[in-house]
Amino acid sequence: MTDYAQEQEMEIEALEAILMDEFKEIHSGESGLSTSNRCFQIKIAQDEDGDMPISYPAQLGLIFAHTERYPDEPPLLNVTSLQGIPPEDLRAVKEKLQQEASENLGMAMIYTLVTSAKEWLDERFCQDSGDVSAEAEEAAKEDIVVPHGEPVTVETFLAWRERFEAELALERAKLMPESALAVSKEKKLSGRQWFESGRAKGTAPLAEESAEEDEDDIDIDFDDEDFEDDEDDMLEHYLAEKSDSSTHSSKRAS
Repeated sequence: MTDYAQEQEMEIEALEAILMDEFKEIHSGESGLSTSNRCFQIKIAQDEDGDMPISYPAQLGLIFAHTERYPDEPPLLNVTSLQGIPPEDLRAVKEKLQQEASENLGMAMIYTLVTSAKEWLDERFCQDSGDVSAEAEEAAKEDIVVPHGEPVTVETFLAWRERFEAELALERAKLMPESALAVSKEKKLSGRQWFESGRAKGTAPLAEESAEEDEDDIDIDFDDEDFEDDEDDMLEHYLAEKSDSSTHSSKRAS
């Protein structure tokens, strides 16, 4: 005589060892089954592709309870959606599992039903997840924004040119030798400085000087007040030279 209770207990222990956290006992009122026997739920999840992770994998709850003569008669079965399974799919998988239970009478079959439900879940939602991924990829492409440069206007161009010329002048100042800087400071002469430099005495012809340095680079500052003082100085200088010349002539005559 078959000890159905013992076989059922051994199957439960085996399922707990294999499925671990995916296997749990639930209250008969939560099972949706018309029984007062012990009821159990097994969580079955869609496999995730390592190359393409699934953000919302389908999850099925397989609920069962042993009958008095199990496994010589089918167990009581129910299915529930734990995530992402519509009602029409639940009806389809429940019919599939009940059919397989009838085909496996005489042996412990719960783990066989779990394997069948897992295969169905992967086949049913694998194509859907691929379609969702393709749609998500297309949506991501539409969200890509190609960066553009700042539009050029008259105001932005003038501001840029001003900054560029200032930077260029600064770089030129850094590269200019100290001697060149000193010369540039000496280019602007007052009337007295120009006269005292000897350039007013005719010691070097203007034509010859222009060959050695550019006249345009010399900025002679003839301010009104300075120029009047310079005229007096030049007159005194001329009279002094004239007096010296007359004295030398008298001496030679005597």
